[in-house]
Amino acid sequence: MKNKFLRILGVATIGMAMLTGCASGTADSTPQATGSSAKSGGKIVAVGSTTVAVPMEDLAKKYKEEQPDVVIEVQGVGSSAGVKAAHDGTANIGMVSRELKAEEANDNFDITTIAYDGIAVVVNPANGVTDLTKEQIKDIFEGTITNWSEVGGADQPVIVVSREDGSGTRGAFEEILKLEKEIDGKTVSSMSPGALIAEGNGTMKATVASKEGAVGFVSLGFIDDTVKAVSVDGVEATVESVKDGSFAISRPLLILTNKEESAETKEFVEFILGDAGQEIVSEKYISIK
Repeated sequence: MKNKFLRILGVATIGMAMLTGCASGTADSTPQATGSSAKSGGKIVAVGSTTVAVPMEDLAKKYKEEQPDVVIEVQGVGSSAGVKAAHDGTANIGMVSRELKAEEANDNFDITTIAYDGIAVVVNPANGVTDLTKEQIKDIFEGTITNWSEVGGADQPVIVVSREDGSGTRGAFEEILKLEKEIDGKTVSSMSPGALIAEGNGTMKATVASKEGAVGFVSLGFIDDTVKAVSVDGVEATVESVKDGSFAISRPLLILTNKEESAETKEFVEFILGDAGQEIVSEKYISIK
């Protein structure tokens, strides 16, 4: 009986030792997993300017190659909507293609310039006008100048084409050219009320290209042979003229992020500002480097 009891006790002791060893092994492996540099994955939502959305899509694709567990969703809906989405917390990144307005600034957010852009005034390729002054451009878009013959062109009505409300390109264009007026103490757009509205750079180009007397504006990176960019005060819209400050109509491209944003978002912003990110940005816009 005594020998049987000792055998049972021995088996129990061995079992306890095995359990203790297993528990010890699990405890030892936990710090190793925690200390791993592997990303846990996550989702980043970027909302705002259609201008910024173009390189952001390419940036997201490239970043996905390096960090396959991170999902980046890009929505081009206009700069004002981007600011609101960032402030509301419905987006991790607000994309803005103009300077922020005073009421849009917030101490809880970082404002980062990722590139620069020139805004080109474009006309139909058949238009004989090649150069306009800032004052003439302002008068054209306000509807004061209504015929191309008033600025050295053919006897042909001017068809003004503008971007939609909330467009960062339109906001920057109006601010730079002072296309604003005061009504009841409030600053509003002085854009011609008869202007055709084009949503997005692509639609703007297509509209100007299809109407011989049309004039509009697009980001420098969107110029192609379907439209003709006019010089402003004798200066052509080029990367060099934007960089050296001689081209009058230019702006920064910004992203707005909460200072308490996720590690995934902060690392993506670092990627955008790095060499690989800036190389992608410079394909259509002007690198900050």
